[in-house]
Amino acid sequence: MPTPRLTSLSPWQRSALTLVLAMVGAVAFILIGLPLPFLFGPMFACLLAALLGMPLRGTGQIGVGARTILGIAVGAALTPALIATLPSMIGSIALIPVYIALIGLIGVPFFRKVCGYDAATAWYSAMPGGLQDMIIFGAEAGANPRTLSLIHATRVLIIVTLAPILITQVFGASMSHPVGEPARDLPVGEMLIMAAAGLIGWKGGEKIGLFGASILGPLIVTGALSLAGFIHHRPPAEAIYVAQFFIGSAIGVGYTGVTLHEIKRDVAAGVGFVLILALLAAIMSEIVYALGLAPSVEAFLAFAPGGQAEMTVLAIVAGADLGYVVVHHILRILLVITGAPIAARLMRIRQKDAP
Repeated sequence: MPTPRLTSLSPWQRSALTLVLAMVGAVAFILIGLPLPFLFGPMFACLLAALLGMPLRGTGQIGVGARTILGIAVGAALTPALIATLPSMIGSIALIPVYIALIGLIGVPFFRKVCGYDAATAWYSAMPGGLQDMIIFGAEAGANPRTLSLIHATRVLIIVTLAPILITQVFGASMSHPVGEPARDLPVGEMLIMAAAGLIGWKGGEKIGLFGASILGPLIVTGALSLAGFIHHRPPAEAIYVAQFFIGSAIGVGYTGVTLHEIKRDVAAGVGFVLILALLAAIMSEIVYALGLAPSVEAFLAFAPGGQAEMTVLAIVAGADLGYVVVHHILRILLVITGAPIAARLMRIRQKDAP
């Protein structure tokens, strides 16, 4: 249990404590020689601290800003050569709506009948969209936002933890690909352009209400600059490590304040649902691979139901086709974000009209 002194910390002190713990986790993973230390070190350190009841807190705009780095990395991968390959992705892209429909058809009854959640909470717990979007939409529909937070945090935590194991042990791929060139080897002018693209894309995206603005905004702006020939590199490796650090710590912080009752009910439900998702993702990725639509690692990462930011990190480290993986995740999240509220509304109308 945390001491009274810790529980009385101000918000900025709690954020500082979170950063310190995340740094300790990263250093520990580096010293032990564990994989992905900048992602898993902060993630498990903050998760352990949260489960021990420590008053952690996210880093606000700093953490959100770190996600722009991933948007820039994906945008820099948008080249004329990649655009030319988009038609070859149509086959697997067409499976995304089918995948989402299957998740809904199985997931909603699971949360309703097995877990005993109300209709709104069950619906938004099952939808594999962005965590924040599902919480916001769910709360507006009358769902329990705390339950949604724990369900989706558990989904992302387990997928991010298991994916590297599957990639290395099942697919025989390496998770040690360089994430980028060191900053000293990149043109200063190009790094400044990337930084400006990230900031403009992020804040501009927020202004127009773009979903996932911190990633998609920089992706769009950087992609345009890459296609125009102004950008030829990914962000420096140091920047990718920073993004991993904040993403990892944010996953762990999601469990702050969790109670034993919530672990037994919501976290356990999340674990059960991940097993369902894993089976569906395995079936879909096997279909894609069997039809020759994508290599095994790309097929797996494209249909793995993790967060867009987390899957981007894993695709970079695995040396996968970043464009292929991200296109599928963007479409999945776009369809869920636009379709979930409409479908939920239609279901409520049908329930009201029912005799």
